[in-house]
Amino acid sequence: MGTKRAAFTLIEVLIAIALMGLILPPLYKSVDLLRDSNDQLKEHLEKSKVEAKALKALFLDIASSDGNLTITNGEFDRLCIEQTRHSLYDLFHVKVCWLVLREGHRLVRVEGKSFHLPTGLEEETYTDTVFRDMVLFDITRDEQNVLVVLQQKHKEPVAFLVEAVTAPKKKKTKKPLKKKKATATVTQETNTSTPTSASDTNTTTS
Repeated sequence: MGTKRAAFTLIEVLIAIALMGLILPPLYKSVDLLRDSNDQLKEHLEKSKVEAKALKALFLDIASSDGNLTITNGEFDRLCIEQTRHSLYDLFHVKVCWLVLREGHRLVRVEGKSFHLPTGLEEETYTDTVFRDMVLFDITRDEQNVLVVLQQKHKEPVAFLVEAVTAPKKKKTKKPLKKKKATATVTQETNTSTPTSASDTNTTTS
């Protein structure tokens, strides 16, 4: 009959510990890499959600507008929408401006009832920073469409088209009718009188 083995020998335990020492460090490293990749993926998804939300806000600002857009391209790129039904702060028929600031090349959104840039202290507005490190913010339009192109530093450009945005028709101001000056025709009447002799001839009857 064979003898039953009660436990591991000391050599076997030492070999098992040595093998675990060889296997566990790479396993822990792979777990850390997986955790870092998950964190990066989560951060990327959150940024993507923020970017998608910002682009959706810009799209709705233009699509819900009355078509009265003021586009300024140059050192300070900006888009001002004089009246739009889309509001992030539950306002009614607001004015919205998107502009790139010189400081940090930040793209900001300004919303308010009625304001002028730069905004004053007495004007009630809401300002949100949308993107940073902007290298391109270009708005072009034709009779019915608005093309938006944005690009951040070290990122691919993003472009979208907003259709059926017609510019408001300019109201024709009726020119006042010029009143014709009535030319009064003065008719000079010439009175013709028959001269009478100085001495009247008296007829006497005898």
